[in-house]
Amino acid sequence: IREVQMAQSEQNDKSIAEIQRMLPDDETIYELANLFKVFGDPTRAKILGCLQIRSMYVCEIAETLEMTVSAVSHQLRVLRSAKLVKGVKEGKEVQYSLDDDHVTKIIEYGLTHVNE
Repeated sequence: IREVQMAQSEQNDKSIAEIQRMLPDDETIYELANLFKVFGDPTRAKILGCLQIRSMYVCEIAETLEMTVSAVSHQLRVLRSAKLVKGVKEGKEVQYSLDDDHVTKIIEYGLTHVNE
């Protein structure tokens, strides 16, 4: 029995070492956690939902969500710094959209998960 336990322990140690090697480094994990923090705010999630439907101007988002332009602008700055949305200047206004398909997929997977 003791030999079997020792063999299992060695195998377990190897598996743990392999798992440790496969994990992303601490900086990557930190960035991932921060990304999910950005998604963790309901207002930002609503803004992302709007932009998943179509590109919008700040005033359109504010009207849709019944918020002030200032509040929406603040949240868009957070979303831009996290590289979740991008803005294209058109005259005096900026039209916002999701940064790329990855953002759409994260939203879709999240919605699928919560609706299960």
